[in-house]
Amino acid sequence: MSKIYLEDVKIYGYHGVLPEENIIGTYYIINAELHTDLWKAAETDDLHDTISYADINEIIHNEMNIKSKLLEHAAGRIISKIHNSFPQVSYIKLKITKTSPPMQGEMKGASIELERSFTSNQ
Repeated sequence: MSKIYLEDVKIYGYHGVLPEENIIGTYYIINAELHTDLWKAAETDDLHDTISYADINEIIHNEMNIKSKLLEHAAGRIISKIHNSFPQVSYIKLKITKTSPPMQGEMKGASIELERSFTSNQ
């Protein structure tokens, strides 16, 4: 199986349970891993035979622009949108990190990660 990665996509967003998170916002770092067959593209050198990572990046940005209380909800929307747009993807792993969570102490961020496998019937 072949894989497409988008790594450390940095997006400013307004997600969170606390009201101030929806007003102030913060940066989020998104990492995506998609499994699909890339061998035809490897042979043809044709964009139509692959999944453009620019399209995946656009989906991520569009969905992160929609406010959510939970990062799990945003990640679920992103995964669903990717799969609906590209049903040839058999597996998606998505990690979202909130870089400045409103918690005590210093940290690099707080993250969630969702994974989903798809069969041809889904």
